[in-house]
Amino acid sequence: MPGPVKTEAIVLRSLRYGEADRILRLYTLDRGHLGAIAKGVRRTRSRFGGRLEPFFRLRIELHEGRGELATVTGAQTLAGHPHLRGDVRALDAAARACDAVGRLFDTSEPHPAVYHLLSRALALLDEHASARAPAANGAGTGRSDGDGDGLGTGAGGRAGEGDAARSGVSGERARALAFRLKLLLAAGLAPELGACASCGEREHLVAFSGAAGGVVCEACEAASLPLGVEAHRFMVGALAAPLHEAPLAAEAALGQVDGAISATLEHHAHVRLMPAVGRL
Repeated sequence: MPGPVKTEAIVLRSLRYGEADRILRLYTLDRGHLGAIAKGVRRTRSRFGGRLEPFFRLRIELHEGRGELATVTGAQTLAGHPHLRGDVRALDAAARACDAVGRLFDTSEPHPAVYHLLSRALALLDEHASARAPAANGAGTGRSDGDGDGLGTGAGGRAGEGDAARSGVSGERARALAFRLKLLLAAGLAPELGACASCGEREHLVAFSGAAGGVVCEACEAASLPLGVEAHRFMVGALAAPLHEAPLAAEAALGQVDGAISATLEHHAHVRLMPAVGRL
């Protein structure tokens, strides 16, 4: 019904409109995905400042009328993610996460778990961007503080190397894929991973079928994608673990996971997302 609305929201996209306005795509805690217009926000003296930019998490006040767009009447920053905004890799990852949420959950039906998942993903990107900054400043000194870039480290080794690897490129891809797997779960599209999705066989699970909706055995693998033991283990672990504890895996295995997610989305949601991680 038309009237005032107060909710939490994450800005997915922000587009210039007219001389001084912006049109926002928001994902809200209890109103799902909605559009809003912020009037006069691009003027120098706008009371909103820069808080209506993408990836801000807000406590927002809206007025819903009879049109498609609500009107922003107030906004308070809950998380601005300042470190994310100064890191090209983190910005790219944030844009891909928001795009995935906006395309998979494009209705006003609320999904609080999706809102909180996206909020956590953006917070993690901000944390890792913050950790990379001092690591970059200390390049060449032989030091590795906190959970810095960690490129080239494996899942095992000394204490702290797991965190370092998670903040590197492979860790970023693993976390991005874990995020997408959790979106599949929230959308009711979680793949069958415990038995062959075609015949129920629990042994010799060697491939993945988007059409069947999960792993398949040797007898049912025709027209399916290869899925090795490591990729299978990653998918199981990523669905079970919190996002910040997303398991690590080799690039080849992550490539298989990416293919399995894409096949599931294309067959069952008729959605094709941009790659989970960009080439930067």
